[in-house]
Amino acid sequence: MNSINLDEVLRQFNIQYSAERYGNGHINDTYLIQSDEYILQRINTSIFKNPYELMENIERVTDFLRKKIINNGGDPDRETLTVIKTVDGKNCYQYDAHNYFRMYKFVTDTVTVENEKTNQILLNAGVGFGRFQKLLADFPAAQLHETIADFHHTPKRVEALKKAVETDAAGRAGGVKREIDFALSHAGFADVVVKGLEDGSIPTRVTHNDTKINNILFDKTTMEAVCVIDLDTVMPGSVLYDFGDALRMGASAAAEDETDLGKVWFSEEAFQYFAQGYCQEMGETLAASEINLLYIAPKLLTYECGIRFLTDYLNGDTYFKIHRESHNLDRARNQFQLVADIEKKEEALKGIIDSLIKK
Repeated sequence: MNSINLDEVLRQFNIQYSAERYGNGHINDTYLIQSDEYILQRINTSIFKNPYELMENIERVTDFLRKKIINNGGDPDRETLTVIKTVDGKNCYQYDAHNYFRMYKFVTDTVTVENEKTNQILLNAGVGFGRFQKLLADFPAAQLHETIADFHHTPKRVEALKKAVETDAAGRAGGVKREIDFALSHAGFADVVVKGLEDGSIPTRVTHNDTKINNILFDKTTMEAVCVIDLDTVMPGSVLYDFGDALRMGASAAAEDETDLGKVWFSEEAFQYFAQGYCQEMGETLAASEINLLYIAPKLLTYECGIRFLTDYLNGDTYFKIHRESHNLDRARNQFQLVADIEKKEEALKGIIDSLIKK
């Protein structure tokens, strides 16, 4: 990044101010423009191979959201991202063969939440993600590009794990037999959403695919959800993925790399508050097939993430960033512990959903 002339990049968006690093995202480099009016981001092209298709998705979704928000009497500059065009009318600027930049309006008087998972925050986050998907319920999802192929195709993740075990590229399979056995013994439910999407029993909708709570901007005074951000993985999929992934982290009592597994458990209370906010917005929009699987979604997404960590560990840590030798193995064990705890609580989780949505 030191070789990039940010002043030149800013000129392409007709901006005269300087930029400074902002936030702590793991994928894209983010900068706040000195005037506090804009956010500049360098798109990570090692993950997102076609920046123009990615930005087409974001433009189509945010343009659609703006119209809905205006019709509802809301503020589109605050409740959805606003893409700033370059001086030649493009949705991003290609600096060179590997560096692409985009710009958004900065949403003022908002904050992100990293580790604070109070009941009110979880409720408001559920409202935020639920409203996002409700507004996009009639968007033609087929118009969107698939920015990362088979991102939540859990059966293909299982097959990748089996291949990693067979290949044993890093010579680690012998030491993690218990984890491999756990993963493969649970593979029977891996296709529960994919099968429904393929046969049409589960609707294909616009999905966010990275529903961490820190991907919502909250009003800094009221802490109500204002705007869903980080739309790089917006593409066709199932809302069950978004619901489950939000709770994979939102309802876990510990960080996903906590090594003391006694601290790793799934909070029914956190599940209830997030689900309450989500169903408040999406309850009437969801199909019966989606409602029937909401309580399973956190287990599915946690399982999927666990086998991805285990696969990467067996392959020699080639995908996820690690900070210690066994980091991916620690993450996998953590996620499998969470899966096991969710299994014990499935009936209670189903009861919560049944109480929130009258079928």
